[in-house]
Amino acid sequence: MRVIDLMTTDVVTIRPEQTIKEAARLMVANRVSGLPVVDDNAALIGIVTEADFLERELDKEAPSGGLLGAVFGAELSHSEAVTVGEVMSTNVVTVAPDATLAEAARVLATNGVKRLPIVDAEGLVIGVISRADIVAAFARPDELIDDEIREDISRRILFIDPDALAMTVKDGIVEMAGELPTKTDARILEELTRRLEGVVRVDSSLTWKVDDTKLPA
Repeated sequence: MRVIDLMTTDVVTIRPEQTIKEAARLMVANRVSGLPVVDDNAALIGIVTEADFLERELDKEAPSGGLLGAVFGAELSHSEAVTVGEVMSTNVVTVAPDATLAEAARVLATNGVKRLPIVDAEGLVIGVISRADIVAAFARPDELIDDEIREDISRRILFIDPDALAMTVKDGIVEMAGELPTKTDARILEELTRRLEGVVRVDSSLTWKVDDTKLPA
């Protein structure tokens, strides 16, 4: 399964000139832990998270304009900041829409973040995926995955008798075998199965009666 199959596309973003109070209100109202910061062209330029607000509170308690400002020689501490652009992180971790869920999970874990912006080739934010999204997908029962492959994909989409498939689903890993009418049927079944929520990997040894990819036009 790819990130594009599971990402949230209704992304709440914020502009760098907006206030941090506005950012806080948006995060609370939408129950998110971070907001992508975008420019006039909707391109990603940063991210503001709960951690930025926590750092601001720490600065307030520290002497001489903020402990972090004193240590790093910052001209403006987070406690003095007013706009999102002054507190946002510009080194944003992102993934592409065609990344796998396993790749996204690895990026989340490695960087210790809760949410990942999904950006296209032009750097535009097209979605967001969170730890909760990935956990929910991988936690989907194998029985539901098996039923969806057999009934929804095989029977209703490809019009193939599910009994023609020798298939097992264990811990999200799908193993399938059997002879299908055409090579195209096999490829569609494999690809649609990979896109199902909860599918970790597809191991296919499907065969086909006709290789329709080599037939004359």
